[in-house]
Amino acid sequence: MVFDFADKHRGSYNDVLRQVVCPYYYCSSGYMDELSWGAAWIYRWVLTKKLEPSPFVPDADRFVCSVLPESPTRSVTYSPGGLMFKDGPCNMQHETTLSFLFLVYARYSKYNGRQIRCGNVVVSLDRLIEVAKGQVNYILGKNPLGMSYMVGYGNKFPKRIHHRGSNLPSMEAPGDHMDCQGGHSYFESQDPNQNLLTGAVVGGPDPNGSYSDSRYNSSQSELLPLDVIVH
Repeated sequence: MVFDFADKHRGSYNDVLRQVVCPYYYCSSGYMDELSWGAAWIYRWVLTKKLEPSPFVPDADRFVCSVLPESPTRSVTYSPGGLMFKDGPCNMQHETTLSFLFLVYARYSKYNGRQIRCGNVVVSLDRLIEVAKGQVNYILGKNPLGMSYMVGYGNKFPKRIHHRGSNLPSMEAPGDHMDCQGGHSYFESQDPNQNLLTGAVVGGPDPNGSYSDSRYNSSQSELLPLDVIVH
């Protein structure tokens, strides 16, 4: 089974294959969310077949308990404004993915008539939905800065995102074509990006809730991978 293989051989594929594959480039700090997401889909299939869901449910429950603010086994931190943080760049990838995972897991746990326990804390399924909504609302502007971290959404959003296509002028614009080094002046400019990349979500603020709208600060201004956004 693919899940068994991924669970047994954890880590980046190029750590094993090394020189025979391209270097692993991805804005990620781990693979636990992917494992939990895979477990949730298997759990869904198990429910449709009316089979015993173990061992996927305990794994998913432990993952939920590692994230919930009130859980005694929480392994993440939260900013003063309530945004969840894990180590690594592009922090918003965690909020978007985990919020979707919480909503899906709450729905199927409700279907199965069960609750989640984190030590002595009983977590209602409504609480999972509340946490997910809180993270999404933060991303869309309900935060101390009043800033939406989705480009083009609301009145205040990132204008200098770390994205070549959004920053450089169109090839159809008047003027000579640029060479390979011709984009530096646009990258270094303090002007907003020339092309509005509507719907893109950036890496987001730091653990204290501050955001530097600068292309140089790629951990905050770089966009999330497409597969994260489409969740």
